[in-house]
Amino acid sequence: MNSEQDPPLLAVRHLSASYRTREGPLPAVRDISFDLHAGEVLALVGESGAGKTTVAQAILGVLPPRTNVEGDVRYRGVSLQSMSEADLRRVRGEEIALIFQDALASLTPTIPIGDQLAELYRAHRDMDRAGARAAGIAALATVLPDPERVAAMYPFQLSGGMAQRVMIAMATALQPSIIIADEPTSSLDPALRMETLERLEALRNAGTGVLLITHDFGIVARLADRVSVMYAGAVVETGDVHTIFRRPRHPYTYGLLQSLPSIAHRGPLVPLRGQPPDVATLGEECPFLPRCSKAVSLCRVQPAPALDAADTGVPGHAVACYNPISVDRNRQDAAG
Repeated sequence: MNSEQDPPLLAVRHLSASYRTREGPLPAVRDISFDLHAGEVLALVGESGAGKTTVAQAILGVLPPRTNVEGDVRYRGVSLQSMSEADLRRVRGEEIALIFQDALASLTPTIPIGDQLAELYRAHRDMDRAGARAAGIAALATVLPDPERVAAMYPFQLSGGMAQRVMIAMATALQPSIIIADEPTSSLDPALRMETLERLEALRNAGTGVLLITHDFGIVARLADRVSVMYAGAVVETGDVHTIFRRPRHPYTYGLLQSLPSIAHRGPLVPLRGQPPDVATLGEECPFLPRCSKAVSLCRVQPAPALDAADTGVPGHAVACYNPISVDRNRQDAAG
């Protein structure tokens, strides 16, 4: 992984996104900031509905029209929002690629797989039809044993595993600098799950920056260098993967980790109580307040804490909490 002193590939600053509805704005992402460097994996984790996928779509500018987006997203120092549509289309796929959560739904159902891959090369490499098709089949050959046959198939003829491999081939075909992987192993069998993780590891080791969106802490433990934990559209804790796993400070992060099975932890699993909030009705106080066992009077009378509300003493580790957890999970597991 490159040093964090190097300029980031992707710099996101104060990104917010809200959907316009009849009842009013629905804040899906609230003031998100992070950097992604070459050769590292940054994981965005949290429960369903935390806003992780919206972050990915806002970065690439592919949110629905009825969405308000604020903030700044820069790729290699250049603002994506200031780019023309033609320049932004070039960046998508060629420089920044997205592995969608639902591979089958993300493929065009009426176009053969080979033609969909060929279109990438024709749009970004200015190849003729024959050359683009040959390049597309070569890309399929990196993930499937019979690329000619798959190239002639339509998406509805693919299994879920084949569709996922096709999606990976499309995302990596042009060797982008950044891969955004949105729940890349959801609904996959163990063998394909392992294959997908190994491919993401290989990309990271080759210098690709990976923004990993997941709720699976097992994947985070294996792949991630840094972690940002999202709740109700905002980042509530961020740090390197070892700090987040061993010394989590936010009660939400700690609750998520306590609900996971562990070989070292012999005690019962502790489910995270309550449900995520309705973001349409969020107040000014901490959104985790109704579920928090560490809440103090300050939490009830002050606006939601900023991400640097507590001094953790660890460089790069920040937590949005007035009364953070102080448990070391290393010692806790050993005591169990």
